[in-house]
Amino acid sequence: MPFLRSIVFASVIVGLIVGSAITVVQFFGTIQLISQAEVFEKAGDSAHHHGAEHSSGPTETHQHEEGGWEPQDGIERLSFTLAANVLTSIGYSLVLIGLISLRGTTVTWREGLLWGLAAFASVMLAPMLGLPPELPGTPSAPLDARQIWWVGTALATATGIALFAFNRTGWALIPAIALIAAPHIVGAPSAPVGEHGLAPAELEQRFIAAAVITSFVFWVMLGSLGAAIHHRLRPAA
Repeated sequence: MPFLRSIVFASVIVGLIVGSAITVVQFFGTIQLISQAEVFEKAGDSAHHHGAEHSSGPTETHQHEEGGWEPQDGIERLSFTLAANVLTSIGYSLVLIGLISLRGTTVTWREGLLWGLAAFASVMLAPMLGLPPELPGTPSAPLDARQIWWVGTALATATGIALFAFNRTGWALIPAIALIAAPHIVGAPSAPVGEHGLAPAELEQRFIAAAVITSFVFWVMLGSLGAAIHHRLRPAA
């Protein structure tokens, strides 16, 4: 029980630090780009709505469905983003520190950094080859299909990396490569043919780059801080 408590306590500390830091990074990166993309999305929705009204004729009325509740721009949106980032960071910290603890050996921040890089490759790099980060107004495949492919790709990549990293033998290389390549051979679900994003291509490219950088910072901090803080708390447990 004390050992489990140390994992939870370390994860909460790491989550608060990393979640707050990533919110600052996002504020100057992805949040600004998303706000710009939402302008194009709303303009596209408005044009579609007016076009539907003009084509419907006087005997048929088309009502525009308003989206669900969303926080207002400014402090309210930033507060919700901070809360979501902290909770997400705590959750990922629990998983990552828990897996590190299963090693049963002392893990320094340097080895924790390698764990973070492996997680970055599994959760961000590998899935984005088929499903790159998307701005609002970008056409995409059905959500459930994208989620299934994303989870499968992340798990297969993580398993492949672990198989090669913890079994440094020749036979482990072949199944590791096969696992990592399998989701991409199957292929990610694709968006409907002929549909295009509402935001300019340059904005989309900037968003993808910013999302990758943000994810890299997130996982590097999570791995190194998680290992370092848990290392300090573990002897006391």
